[in-house]
Amino acid sequence: MARVFSAWYYAKKKRIISFLLAFLLTFITYQTILEIVTVEIPIFGFHDIVNLQNPQEIPPQRRDSPGDYSQQNLEPFLEDLVIHNYWFLSTQELYEYFIANPRKQVPSEYRDRKKVMITFDDGNKSIYTHLLPILDKLENKYGKKTKVVVFVNSGFLGRQNSLIKKVTCQDLRHGMQQGYYDIQSHGLNHEKLTKISLKALDRELSQDQIRLRKCTQDLDQNRTVASHIAYPFGAVNKQVEKYVAQYFSSGYLYDSSKLKLRFFPPNKYRISRLTVNKKSSTKRLSSLASGSWLHQLIGK
Repeated sequence: MARVFSAWYYAKKKRIISFLLAFLLTFITYQTILEIVTVEIPIFGFHDIVNLQNPQEIPPQRRDSPGDYSQQNLEPFLEDLVIHNYWFLSTQELYEYFIANPRKQVPSEYRDRKKVMITFDDGNKSIYTHLLPILDKLENKYGKKTKVVVFVNSGFLGRQNSLIKKVTCQDLRHGMQQGYYDIQSHGLNHEKLTKISLKALDRELSQDQIRLRKCTQDLDQNRTVASHIAYPFGAVNKQVEKYVAQYFSSGYLYDSSKLKLRFFPPNKYRISRLTVNKKSSTKRLSSLASGSWLHQLIGK
């Protein structure tokens, strides 16, 4: 009797182990296939850029903000992307080639290149004084144009009496003429869109678009300026989406996630971005841009 029970016990144990191994293999296979078919697009969200070599731009002369990123770290990060031949996506390119339904076919020269989007919120003066010199330097060094997305609050254009100075319309025009800026909306006055009246919401959206397009109208033949928006404070709900859809083709979050494209189109009004702060090392940002180990292995 003991032998029969022992044989039954070991046979059952063997079946359980076989089932668990089969389940684990199936799960690993599924995850691998899912990774292979997934298109990852890291969208980095920066705010103000500071020069650590300038005493006026570091505490106590300037308020310490976790959203600041140093010019000294930004340059090697962007240079690494240029060296590795990344495709610096504009908002319109991301929309047309990866989100719209139907989508346009990706041009052959971009098909095998890794993708990235670099964004800067708030229209701070540093995108002109600190960022443009980096982009110009990289173009002169490598012969490649680096395009960045600037989400601007047009209600603050040219404001110099605030703690953080803002770009002027002429600054934006210069960056756009040089081919570096993709100028998009961030709301007229950086209001939390989920907390204001519907009348104020409509004004925040419509007036920002009108002012940015007026600033750049002779440079924007395809009317792509202010066609997309980044939500101030990342605040969005269904009501905000409904109003945003009247003016913009897509909307950007701050949810510290990568945009992952799989079998179905994503919500075009909830596009994920990776939050960058002063603790984000150049090595960490480059690692995020490279993708998972599997994406690195297959060169996707």
